[in-house]
Amino acid sequence: MAIRTVLCALLTSIFFLFSCAAYADVLKPFKDDLFAYPAILSSEGAYAVVDYRELRDINARDQVPERRAQAQYVDIGVRKVQQDLLLKTDAGNIRHVAVGRTQGAGIIVLYLHGQGGSRKQGVDDFTFGGNFNRIKNLMAGNGGLYLSPDFSDFGDTGAAQIAALIGHYAERSPGAKIFVACGSMGGALCWKLAVRKDTSGRIGGLLLLGSLWDESFLSSPAFSRRVPVFFGQGSKDPVFPVEKQEAFFRSILAKSKTYPARFVRFETGTHGTPIRMTDWRGTLNWMLSKAP
Repeated sequence: MAIRTVLCALLTSIFFLFSCAAYADVLKPFKDDLFAYPAILSSEGAYAVVDYRELRDINARDQVPERRAQAQYVDIGVRKVQQDLLLKTDAGNIRHVAVGRTQGAGIIVLYLHGQGGSRKQGVDDFTFGGNFNRIKNLMAGNGGLYLSPDFSDFGDTGAAQIAALIGHYAERSPGAKIFVACGSMGGALCWKLAVRKDTSGRIGGLLLLGSLWDESFLSSPAFSRRVPVFFGQGSKDPVFPVEKQEAFFRSILAKSKTYPARFVRFETGTHGTPIRMTDWRGTLNWMLSKAP
């Protein structure tokens, strides 16, 4: 047992150093100790298996399981820089919540919700173990902007609306790196943004959280630009099987061995686990180091 404990600690340290290497200080920390991965069960190159346990990572972490994180995981002072806005575009009116600098931001992160969600999901301070509160605080504390929008659908209309939203804020923050995180079915929009001419040249990274795959990415302008991609997937996801997402991840590396892609498998995790457990700071710091 002692040998296994030491081995797990060593693997965790190696993966942490790999994750945060040269760009550890790009985004300043926010509650890193609370949101660190519990343990790395195994790691090989850009693929890691993270220990996940519902009793520990939900029941012991939440005051009300899946509804309200314990107080130490959140800081609601960030609501002072949170606005519920409406942007009028040719693609339609886009309601969205903005947290942080709406102009002159150094980094922009968007979260696109899945089926049945809304802009409110991505700014809920207490659900998903407080992980949305963490990304809000990370952006507000690092001169960035976090956006959680509504959109019409997961097809071309929705993609056009998100493209318009990205274009609007990219013009107001021309020096910002832009990262798009997609939860569940929201991944359909991530892949559409990767093939669009207007957004593929602006995106600095894609995060697929309990989401789907799309072979069109392999021939997209974003792939040609080597836009970093992060996959977080629960091993027991009943909606999008982990085996298929792992196969897609491997197909990216098969086409380009040095492509900046990473995969974190949350062992025993289900559909919403990656949204709860993904380390925003470690992932974004890595992406900032690789973004074109």
